Amino acid sequence: MAGKLYDGVTRRQLLASAALFAVVSAERPTFGRNYAGGVLPWEPSATAPPVPVRLGPWLYFTADEAAAVEAIVDRLIPPSDDGPGGKQAGCAVFIDRQLQGGFGDSRRLYMRPPFANGTPSQGMQSSILPKERYRTSLAALDAYCKATFASKSFAALDAAQQDRILSGLEKDEIKLKDASGKDFFETVLQNAMEGFFADPIYGGNRDMAGWKLIGFPGARYDYRDHVGKHNQPYPLSAVSMLGRSDWSVRG
Repeated sequence: MAGKLYDGVTRRQLLASAALFAVVSAERPTFGRNYAGGVLPWEPSATAPPVPVRLGPWLYFTADEAAAVEAIVDRLIPPSDDGPGGKQAGCAVFIDRQLQGGFGDSRRLYMRPPFANGTPSQGMQSSILPKERYRTSLAALDAYCKATFASKSFAALDAAQQDRILSGLEKDEIKLKDASGKDFFETVLQNAMEGFFADPIYGGNRDMAGWKLIGFPGARYDYRDHVGKHNQPYPLSAVSMLGRSDWSVRG
């Protein structure tokens, strides 16, 4: 199963196609403003730059929840010869930090009724907060696994069993108590891809594994010397908003 997802689709094929879409942190939507008079107001240091995620204890997940999420993201993005899987790339850490922050409680979204099923392009239309969806769904998934596999948790199952469960959730064939398995699958798949391709400053894409997989150069400020060089590999290494370790001057 290494390097393969469902129905023979390889990890590289799925992730490379997904990377055609811009990956933006779920916690930072963009807002518009209108200005009049021809002068834009500006103050130094008025921006709110992202705070680098620090490694350490889980901030939202319990230990059991974290183990399940790490197992899930490692099947959605399995390790292969192309690079690390979702667990090693820090996707679960990314999700944990997002749920602890503004994404988890939808603080920047309109969250008042009425709620109705929207079109796929409209995204999730629900009164359930992302952190609530994860907590409820992970508990329901744990109950299903233990009832089906002799009291084993999802993390304790073998890869083939985990894949069958994820496939069942995706196809809405597995019904979880008090939770939508399909909605949970779609949410964690989306968040795993975000964690795999987002800037490492947010806790995922560790060592820029996702960017290296697709050849994305990262947060470099100037590409003018390479704009006209079509169909040629970009020769420089990827750079995060955090910079590179070799840029730091050691005393």
